[in-house]
Amino acid sequence: MTAQEIIRYMKSLHDETQQRVLMSFFKTAPGEYGYGDEFLGIKVPQTREVVKAAAKDIPLSEIPELLTSRWHEVRLCGLLILVWHFERLTAKRLVNDVEAIHKRDDILMLYLKYAERANNWDLVDLSAPKILGHWLMLPTMLPDGHAGLHKDYKLETLDELASSSCLWRQRMSIVCTWKTSQQGDASWCLRYAEVHLRHPHDLMHKAVGWMLREMGKRVSMDLLRDFLRQHASQMPRTTLRYAIEKMPDQERLYWMNI
Repeated sequence: MTAQEIIRYMKSLHDETQQRVLMSFFKTAPGEYGYGDEFLGIKVPQTREVVKAAAKDIPLSEIPELLTSRWHEVRLCGLLILVWHFERLTAKRLVNDVEAIHKRDDILMLYLKYAERANNWDLVDLSAPKILGHWLMLPTMLPDGHAGLHKDYKLETLDELASSSCLWRQRMSIVCTWKTSQQGDASWCLRYAEVHLRHPHDLMHKAVGWMLREMGKRVSMDLLRDFLRQHASQMPRTTLRYAIEKMPDQERLYWMNI
């Protein structure tokens, strides 16, 4: 299976009506965050079917051609193929396997190299937690070739994403914490929620609030309340609304009135 074969097949699924819907939904008009993004009009379940059929037969060397495609759905396909490969290297028996660690690191580095090609929120949200976020919780050979958790290097990696001028790299640094919170570690979410707390873009306001909500649900509501006690009065209202969405009505009212 080659990237060109996948692209030809996906082009054959072109749907003009769905194309117009997606271009509106993902804000591709001049001045909007998705300006310039091009769509074939393929629904996500269709793209997932392509991934299911192709992932095991396409070498990673072909993935950059998918990630650099002009077509949004083709880039999504490339990202989901990376997710497919990464997840199969995280089985319990492979967590500490040296060859599997090397392969996971290779996928992670490929993902980061082409991070800016995940240039809309869905591309980030469907890939960052399952590749970058999961990698944060696993042994790595990076940067020195010795297996370990290497948290300092992982912090440097996320700090670099968070401080980027690229909105999508910034979003990766917070949305990837969905996975770390699922695995019971609140530290990543709390760190990058604070880093991005005063970000100017609405997409980041939503992402930060969403990740705080998930951290509270998955790890500790008390940790979420501690964070809110420190920051609620300075948080964008969108962030705060997202963060407290699952709280009882009376408590939500309390936080919104701070």
